[in-house]
Amino acid sequence: MPEAATNQGWTKYLPAFLRGKLEKSQLLQRVIHNTGWLFFDKALRMGVGFLITVWVTRYLGPERYGLLSYASAFVGLFTAIANIGLYGIVVRDVVRHPESTDEILGTAMLLKFCGGVLALLLSMGAILILQPGQSLTHWLVGITAAGFIFQSFEVFDFWFQSQLLSKRAISANLVGFVLITIAKIVLILIKAPLIAFAWAGTLEVLVGSFGLLVAYQMVTKRMSYLRISLDWAKRLLRDSWPLIFAGLMLMIYNRIDQVMLGQMLGDRSVGIYSVAVKLSEFWYVFPALILNSILPTIVEAKAAGEDFYYRRLQRVFDLMAMVSLGFVLPLFLFSDQIIRLLYGKAYLQAGGVLAIYVLSGVFVFIGHVREYWVTVENFTRYSLYSTGVGAGINVVLNLILIPRFGNIGAAWATLIALFTGSYFINAWHPKTRSIFVMQTKALLLISPMRRLLKQQ
Repeated sequence: MPEAATNQGWTKYLPAFLRGKLEKSQLLQRVIHNTGWLFFDKALRMGVGFLITVWVTRYLGPERYGLLSYASAFVGLFTAIANIGLYGIVVRDVVRHPESTDEILGTAMLLKFCGGVLALLLSMGAILILQPGQSLTHWLVGITAAGFIFQSFEVFDFWFQSQLLSKRAISANLVGFVLITIAKIVLILIKAPLIAFAWAGTLEVLVGSFGLLVAYQMVTKRMSYLRISLDWAKRLLRDSWPLIFAGLMLMIYNRIDQVMLGQMLGDRSVGIYSVAVKLSEFWYVFPALILNSILPTIVEAKAAGEDFYYRRLQRVFDLMAMVSLGFVLPLFLFSDQIIRLLYGKAYLQAGGVLAIYVLSGVFVFIGHVREYWVTVENFTRYSLYSTGVGAGINVVLNLILIPRFGNIGAAWATLIALFTGSYFINAWHPKTRSIFVMQTKALLLISPMRRLLKQQ
């Protein structure tokens, strides 16, 4: 493959013992090369995007930023309907059935378009019922939800990831990111109204989606070969419907806290809380980055044998646990100082929220690995069960804790829900008990410590 060949050049800069291992494995080179491009993309977006987000947050202030965050969280509740639970399934099926790639991608695109239209209609209907007479809120929700329609082109990103060719998709997306970043800076400088920032977010989705379409056509020249297959539609929906409901449950216990805060305490409270949420979730891109490149190798490991497959899974759990702790501990220890430095006095109350909320990141990281295992095992109904339990716990705890403790109560509700839904619940199902054991070993750093002791 041409991508593998280009990797040979950079291995000479590595230590000899690493270079030897890499040069013997074309697959490992491709994984690292692909992950490197994903990290480059996210590092750029995180660095530049984070600074712009902080600037926008300070410009808008807690109340207006809270209203924008409320609209985003509300629309987020319908994301699973737009996504149709297809990401991991499309990657898996393209790897397993490369001869059917045109049918898989064409069918998945149609399904995602239909899901996007449905999600837009549902989100608008729901906000009109829950917030009657709030025309600005209606506009913010409608503009944000319009991005769902353009996300059908994400199927091309699925293909690039299944082929470990994320560099192509990233190059296309970066053009849109740079343009929208410049637009946001201009909006701040001209003191644009709140609604302009909602339009900027939707335009970023549109430009990025168009870039993926162009990149796929340039690489494959196969746009005209895409076909819709009723058989593949049935197969994709059969495997994805539990993930759709699981995704709904996941968004409920990821976003319902902000929606409930908005309903109970108002926009300013949402603004304060959302700052802590954004800082905590800022790092959540890393498990997705790593796992997006690793997923095809996990599918191949499954075919190689169960022992090899579960050894590789344990290493992935270990990696996710260590990476999460590296991000969580500094934010936990210095939450007040970080909030004051970045957002100013107007958001100081977010420090206590951040110290609690950021701890949930550990369970998000190891929960990501479990979800990939669920996809490979085609055990998707379990995702519905576990996330449903977590979402139910989050809603009940929010109803109890928000009236008494405000933002702090919402943070505790999310932490307890994620601990239960991503980790503790795995101990109770026979098929997932081994996953619970692997997660526990990862959290206690047992396997890394054993490997370290063996080396000594």
